[in-house]
Amino acid sequence: SSSSGDAALRDRRARLQSRGLPRQKPIEGVKQVVVLASGKGGVGKSTTAVNIALALAANDSTKEVGLLDADIYGPSIPKMMNLKGNPELTPKNLMRPLKNYGIACMSMGFLIEETAPVVWRGLMVMSAVEKLLRQVDWGQLDYLVIDMPPGTGDVQLSVSQNIPIAGAVIVSTPQDVALLDAHKGAEMFRKVHVPVLGLVQNMSVFQCPKCKHETHIFGSDGVRDLAKTLGLDILGDIPLHVNIRETCDSGQPVVISQPQSDA
Repeated sequence: SSSSGDAALRDRRARLQSRGLPRQKPIEGVKQVVVLASGKGGVGKSTTAVNIALALAANDSTKEVGLLDADIYGPSIPKMMNLKGNPELTPKNLMRPLKNYGIACMSMGFLIEETAPVVWRGLMVMSAVEKLLRQVDWGQLDYLVIDMPPGTGDVQLSVSQNIPIAGAVIVSTPQDVALLDAHKGAEMFRKVHVPVLGLVQNMSVFQCPKCKHETHIFGSDGVRDLAKTLGLDILGDIPLHVNIRETCDSGQPVVISQPQSDA
């Protein structure tokens, strides 16, 4: 019958489409993976990733949390988490993450000099990502937060297709040019069947420390409007605040150094 023929055609098409795609394999010892992504750079994604990892640990002290910096060209987790040095190797030749504030961290920044540029072609970058995913001894983690590089390129696709991901969080400012790329980021995760947990609106409002007047430097509700368009939740609305920037730059993120502050 035509219906059985259609079903056979769909089945064959699905097999053809899946051919050549890597099979997802969990990271040993890791229960849940959450990725932090943005379409555009400079929207505070790494700052948000660091503080989310610290918040997950602070909210439940029984949970073990790790943080993986998948931004090969511009790793910022070492500075934000106040970590330096090279990872030790286990007897199985796996890298041991460096640890601070109770968070196990791994980054390309631990493997190269701080000021050394990574002048690599795509294949070398993909090889490095594979090593960061598969050649690290995470122990037993309840959550692994992955700070993705900006954009929708090879690294994002490789991570999304190689490991099971519990969900993605998209970070954006309310600015129109950032929202365009955030929209693309959300659609990319949908295409590779990664659930998008929601959006974080960063740098949403600036309050003058002297007169307390509030200014929406990058716009007011752009991320909220995008969330409505995509049918997603707003997970957080983070102000443009000097304390958030200063604490991350000094390696003492605001969640750990000023947990009672408004920021």
